[in-house]
Amino acid sequence: MRGMNFYKEDSMETGMKKVFDSMENALRLQFQANAERRAAKAEQEEKDFRERLMQAASKIELDAKASDAKGTQDAVRRDQLMALMMAGGQGLL
Repeated sequence: MRGMNFYKEDSMETGMKKVFDSMENALRLQFQANAERRAAKAEQEEKDFRERLMQAASKIELDAKASDAKGTQDAVRRDQLMALMMAGGQGLL
């Protein structure tokens, strides 16, 4: 009878070890899945950030070109006005 009781305890310990091993494995898989999800989310956020950054850079570049064009236009108008004023001033004398 004593041998039978030892077998039950051994079997019980083995069963409990299997349960704990299974729980540990499940937790490990869950942690791994969570880490993969966080990594994918971080990668997507970085991609979105880079895209917004590129769009902002493009807008700044376009604004700078527009400003340069406006500056050139203003310079041409100024030069034309100066030429008219110089020509008009000479005709008055």
